[in-house]
Amino acid sequence: MNCQKVVISLKRFLLIEQCPADWKNLDLYLFRDEAVVFYAGQSHLAFARVWEHLLSGFKGHSIMGRFVWCNWPKSMKFTIELLSSQHEQFNIVGNDVNAAERLLIQQWSPCFNVSQNSQPTPLPHPYAPPNAKLRCSRSFNRLIHEAERAVKVEDNQLWMQEME
Repeated sequence: MNCQKVVISLKRFLLIEQCPADWKNLDLYLFRDEAVVFYAGQSHLAFARVWEHLLSGFKGHSIMGRFVWCNWPKSMKFTIELLSSQHEQFNIVGNDVNAAERLLIQQWSPCFNVSQNSQPTPLPHPYAPPNAKLRCSRSFNRLIHEAERAVKVEDNQLWMQEME
C-alpha cells in the first residue's frame, strides 16, 4: 500500500535511518510546528531531502536545517509532514509536483520560502532565527541519543495516561 501522507515529530523522524518502503512515493514535505509552517519543499524522495536539510544545517548550507539546530531542543517538537503530489488534494493542479509545491506555499506562506511567496509568515517570537548561535551539540550521535530519550519519555507518559 502506498501511503499519501505521513505526519511525524522531528524527534521520531531522527530515529528512522532508512526510508520505509511505503514512504518512497512521497515527494512533498513541510517543516512546521502546531501553528506555523516554516518551509515547504519538493523532491523525488521527500524523506531523503528532509535528511539533507538536517545534515546541511550544521554548516549553514540549509536555512531550514540551521533553524532546527538553532532552536534545539525545542525543535524536537517540530512536525515533519511528507505528502504525495498524487493525492486528491493536488488534483486541482494536475498532480504536478512543482505545481503542488506552489500550492502548499500559497496555502501556508512558510517563513523560509521566499520564492513564490509574496508574504512569508514572520518567524514566531519564541524561536531563534537561523543565523543565531547553534544550541545543540555538533555530535550527531548525541542529538540522536537526545531524540531517543525524548521519545522514550513521551511514550512512557502516553502509556501512563492509558493506564489511568
